[in-house]
Amino acid sequence: MASCSAPPSLMLVHPQDLSRSQRTTFSLYPLLFKPSKCLHIEPKSRTCHALVAALAAEVQVPLTVHDTEEDDGSDGSTATSAATTTTTTTTTTKPKKGKAALPLKRDRTRSKRFLEIQQLRERKKEYDLKTAISLVKETAKTKFVETVEAHFRLNIDPKYNDQQLRATVNLPKGTGKPVKVAVLTQGEKFDEAKNAGADLVGGEDLIEQIKAGFMEFDKLIASPDMMPKVASLGKILGPRGLMPNPKAGTVTPNIPQAIAEFKQGKVEYRADKTGIVHLPFGKADFPEEDLLVNLLAAVKSVEANKPSGAKGVYWKSAHICSAMGPSIRLNIREMLDYRPPSE
Repeated sequence: MASCSAPPSLMLVHPQDLSRSQRTTFSLYPLLFKPSKCLHIEPKSRTCHALVAALAAEVQVPLTVHDTEEDDGSDGSTATSAATTTTTTTTTTKPKKGKAALPLKRDRTRSKRFLEIQQLRERKKEYDLKTAISLVKETAKTKFVETVEAHFRLNIDPKYNDQQLRATVNLPKGTGKPVKVAVLTQGEKFDEAKNAGADLVGGEDLIEQIKAGFMEFDKLIASPDMMPKVASLGKILGPRGLMPNPKAGTVTPNIPQAIAEFKQGKVEYRADKTGIVHLPFGKADFPEEDLLVNLLAAVKSVEANKPSGAKGVYWKSAHICSAMGPSIRLNIREMLDYRPPSE
């Protein structure tokens, strides 16, 4: 006798394939259905096998089919001549999402433009400052004016307080980018900030606008008497790097001077958690002499603000590049000892 634990709606076996003399048992596990009438299926017929396979593929569960051939003896006893068991398991893979779906770094391909400009420099060669700046201008071949950046890897661990680096540098030739400055102050300094060229000036009203999502400014300068009120903006301004800080020169009683410095090209920088400083120092359309002057100012500032806890070799590596171009490695010794011809 064959036992089938499936609802009558799934019984699609033709009546001609049913017999009481010879029996086959098949089951759908782990699905449990209500018991129904049992079917007697001939083992020689393949219709039942196709039915079971179709049902298992539809519900995506393991499929087990038992084929048993039985012969009736003369004394009414039965003997099993063969038994066969076949198991087929169907598994579904969950699609990857987010960063896991991105191709690995070794499988990514560069653009044709990048591969062409990459041939202009040797990958592991260390260049002097003048040659490196010339190569940066050659590799800046996009349709927009690219920013020129410096990346300094330092021998510091910012998780320790005495090895953190955060400071500002005045670029003599500017950044090439207009800076929109907002000022938080009150009283007499309100008019001073407006006369100094601030784009936005406000007090508690500007604080409420920032809490509502207003972020149309590049630098936020605050007077010391406004800091207790500005503290409530920490969660909003902190992740964006706009929170006023005395080390960055954005908390000062001399507001007109701070506005003039940021308008002329004052740049704030800090070491990230891996000890690398990322610092823009101009545009690709700057003359080579202007880029060289700005780069030297940035190097001197990083060297002058060396953390007290930094030990051993301070400079590990230094690279410059355009925003969309390959990096160019600098000779650190030549970079630190370089003196402009005018000096």
